[in-house]
Amino acid sequence: MNRRAFLAGAAAAGAASLSGCAGILSAGSPSSEDGNFDVGMGSSFFKPRELTIRVGETVVWKNTGMRRHTVTAYENAIPESADYFASGGFDSEQAARDAWVDGYGGTVQQNNTYGYTFDVPGTYAYFCVPHEPSGMSGKIIVEE
Repeated sequence: MNRRAFLAGAAAAGAASLSGCAGILSAGSPSSEDGNFDVGMGSSFFKPRELTIRVGETVVWKNTGMRRHTVTAYENAIPESADYFASGGFDSEQAARDAWVDGYGGTVQQNNTYGYTFDVPGTYAYFCVPHEPSGMSGKIIVEE
C-alpha cells in the first residue's frame, strides 16, 4: 500500500472524527438565539459557570445534555437571609441529597428547565448532586 495515500486517508478520518466532537462539546452552551434559558447543563458542567444578575431576576437552567442533573444550593454558601433553593423544591441541602439517593429526586430531565427568582443580593453557590465529584458547580452573583 502507498504510505502517503494511507497517511492522507488517516488524517482525513481523524479530522472528521474531531469535527464531530466539537458539536458534542458545545451542546451545553446556552443559546442566545432562543433565549429560553440562562445556564446550560452539559455532561458534567454548568455553562456559564458564573452568572451575574440583578435582585428580582429569575435564572433558568436547562438540561442541554443527555444525563440527569440537579440544581442544588450549597446551604452554607448562600446569603444568610436568602431562602434555600433546589430543583425538586427541597428545604435543605441534605433533603436534596437524600432525595437523589432515594430515587433521583430533584432531577431536571433532558431538555427540561428549572427556574429560581433571586430576591436577596449576594453570592449563591450551587452544584449538581450526581456530578458534584466531577466538579459540576456554579455561582450566581445577585447585585442590587
